[in-house]
Amino acid sequence: MNTQDYIALEEKYGAHNYHPLDVVIEKAGGVWVYDVEGNKYLDCLAAYSAVNQGHCHPRIVNALKEQAEKVTLTSRAFRNNQLPLLYKELCELTGFEMVLPMNSGAEAVETALKAARKWGYKVKGVKENKAEIIACTNNFAGRTITIISFSTEEQYKDGFGPLTPGFKIVEYGNAEDLKNAITENTVAFIVEPIQGEGGVVVPPDGYLKEAYEICKANNVLFIADEIQTGLGRTGKLFAFEHEGIKPDAITIGKALSGGLYPVSAVLSRKEVLGVFNPGDHGSTFGGNPLGAAVAREALKVLIDEDLINKSDRLGKYFINELKKIDSPHVKEVRGKGLFIGVELKDEAGGARRFCEALKEKGILAKETHENVIRFAPPLIIKKEEIDWALEHIREVLTMA
Repeated sequence: MNTQDYIALEEKYGAHNYHPLDVVIEKAGGVWVYDVEGNKYLDCLAAYSAVNQGHCHPRIVNALKEQAEKVTLTSRAFRNNQLPLLYKELCELTGFEMVLPMNSGAEAVETALKAARKWGYKVKGVKENKAEIIACTNNFAGRTITIISFSTEEQYKDGFGPLTPGFKIVEYGNAEDLKNAITENTVAFIVEPIQGEGGVVVPPDGYLKEAYEICKANNVLFIADEIQTGLGRTGKLFAFEHEGIKPDAITIGKALSGGLYPVSAVLSRKEVLGVFNPGDHGSTFGGNPLGAAVAREALKVLIDEDLINKSDRLGKYFINELKKIDSPHVKEVRGKGLFIGVELKDEAGGARRFCEALKEKGILAKETHENVIRFAPPLIIKKEEIDWALEHIREVLTMA
């Protein structure tokens, strides 16, 4: 079968809820992927930052294989010998006190929202069913009914009502707007340190710290959604570290498993996650031994291979070189670490055509918010591979 055969099958039998580039990937290793025709591509998306450690990292693959031959799933009805070790290693690495594991990023966010509401009622003393959670314009945290309820993207909500109440929206990057929105019923503020799906939007310097201090002053939980930005992507273990704060809770996922298995988690203080009692929340697969073993090795690879510092160093280089490109189409280059957005001018005709042109040059990137090309390769990328990519990016960004 060739590329068009696979595309025809997908279009015929699959729901049309994605608009992928027309490349059919068959295998991958490191920063490179290969299609069914044998063509080789540099992956500059890294599965939306899920493969920070690179595709099919041999150490993580080996951990998966070894655990898969022992036990893969016990449910949480019984204990297993991998989950306690993951808890310990995550807490020691991050400095948080307690972990609640799930599978997808959206599940982690749902878990954080539930924890925040229950904390509001049981600890803060908000009246029953009055809790409010504040989110930001242009946010993205998944596509469950509750999560789309605080989205400002109309398409995400169209046809899916009635929506979940209890959310307020403030302008991203505007701390004063947050301050004015807080009431006695506010239990949490959830924010992406850098908005990924929103177009790699970096807030003004000092915004996160000021927002954190506002939350502290009002006894409001500060929740950082680090599912895309966490685990080295921005040149720090977590993006919130750029402003020297420590949230009350964070959500992580994606690179937590190196892209080999769905693993996510909420990390927080005992006061917050301690509100859960047996039966309050759960998941059959959340915290399973296979996922825990994979996550443990994925975290070790991140540290052992110094990928966080590498992201910082090579990210600065990549961003600076992109800024040097004299393109009539580029409005702005922004980002932190290897989390980079190239925003195009409105008259450029959208980012999609540039991503398609990059594909023809052997580079896979994806448009977001119509006019932004996102570059977020695996953190194991080498400088010479970035240089190779820059040659082709320059050609594409200077085309008519």
